[in-house]
Amino acid sequence: MMNQKVAVITGGGNGIGSSIVEAFATNGYITVISDINEEGSLLLQERLRAQDCTVDFYKLDVGSEEQIAGLFDYLDREYGRCDVLVNNAGIAKTIPYLEYPKEHWDLVMRVNVTGPFLLSQYAGRLMKKNGWGRIINLASISGEIASFGRAAYGTSKAAVYGLTRQMAIELSEYGITANGISPGPIETPLTQVLHSDEARKAYTDRVPMGRYGSSNEIAAAVLFLASEGASYINGHVLPVDGGFLASGVLQP
Repeated sequence: MMNQKVAVITGGGNGIGSSIVEAFATNGYITVISDINEEGSLLLQERLRAQDCTVDFYKLDVGSEEQIAGLFDYLDREYGRCDVLVNNAGIAKTIPYLEYPKEHWDLVMRVNVTGPFLLSQYAGRLMKKNGWGRIINLASISGEIASFGRAAYGTSKAAVYGLTRQMAIELSEYGITANGISPGPIETPLTQVLHSDEARKAYTDRVPMGRYGSSNEIAAAVLFLASEGASYINGHVLPVDGGFLASGVLQP
């Protein structure tokens, strides 16, 4: 077992995260679900263990450095390694700019930016010991283009772009690559809450493929960036968006 690679997925208990967990677990990784959502995580763990996958769970609030330190102490004791870190956990809320409360701004930045910054530091130190690692950050198309009500979320995801590049240039000497995935509109429990019917139409009208993506399509891209086949890809954020960012006028 100790020769198996260990993949840690934050926010792995539901949505896109659960699909990423399943992708790694069913491809032979020791997969650690790190999530504040204990119930969903344990149900996922049970389902995947029934398929003979090796899946662990560590309850984690990515906004707490103390808990982040505890996670990597646990990984070092239990496995002696962390090969892949997927910074997937994040929060979002749609609020008009002039009404956006500072306390929610601070919370979004702590979870969406400071969390991945600290997680990647701790993971990088453990990866450095073994001379190999993959860090994959979940950004968003909202980090490239602005959308209504996403003052904190969009800004936090723009920061993830910069953080990914910074990690890439500073960690590569240790055999660690850092890349990101920028999902477009994806069918998840979160988007079902956040996206009104009008918003859904606005998204699908702009996506050349005319649909929302699936969490499995994101998971496949993350799995690729963790693979040996992606060994010379470093410091990039890959849009998985059905052509959203490439689109202009779609009608003839």
